[in-house]
Amino acid sequence: MGFAVCFACAFPTTAHAAGRAVQFRADDGRVLTGLMTEVSQRPSAAVVLVPMLGKPKDDWQAVAQRLAEANIAALAIDLPGTAVPEEPAALMAWQADVRAAIAYLSSRPDVRPASIGLAGASLGANLAAVAAVADPRVRSLVLVSPSLDYRGVRIEAPMRQFGARPALLVASLHDPYAARTVRDLSKEAPGPREVRWSEAPAHGMRLLAAEPDLVRALVEWFQRTLGQ
Repeated sequence: MGFAVCFACAFPTTAHAAGRAVQFRADDGRVLTGLMTEVSQRPSAAVVLVPMLGKPKDDWQAVAQRLAEANIAALAIDLPGTAVPEEPAALMAWQADVRAAIAYLSSRPDVRPASIGLAGASLGANLAAVAAVADPRVRSLVLVSPSLDYRGVRIEAPMRQFGARPALLVASLHDPYAARTVRDLSKEAPGPREVRWSEAPAHGMRLLAAEPDLVRALVEWFQRTLGQ
């Protein structure tokens, strides 16, 4: 977007939560590694954090620490690749890693399996939306700079199928496709859809870094919708 920002520096925190590496398996047997930020009051709600294309799971760590301050555990994951596959079906298949992360959280004794949320940015938002549809354990969703169609990963139908479950939709007014997507997804939605706009000219995680109030809104959203 034409400028650089230190995301970790943008959100100073007094929390002592620190992510630690955890491993879990995908349905195809692959061993996946996530960054788990735990909380002291257990069992707790928990959120899977899905990054932008080309960004690592660590990109979410400042947000994970803010969630931990609110006693919400967080599991940040990597995408399976750093470049878009040639076949749209191969990109759609990346949602399997998101589903594996949901299953891993639901298996942990320190997580309330009925209080799991998903948050994603850019491509991560689309993958999160698709993965959430078929998994009733996902109680709430946050999409940051989503796209109606990200190289074949379409989310209009999945978001209708998400039904009465709540979703927070976040975009910059200066990000035309994401803004159009948020407007379309919020029209005649079958369930609660809250929209947060920003004037910051940024996309995905850069948008959260540019406007810390959006991170506060994300945390408060999960506090309300995951039963904190």
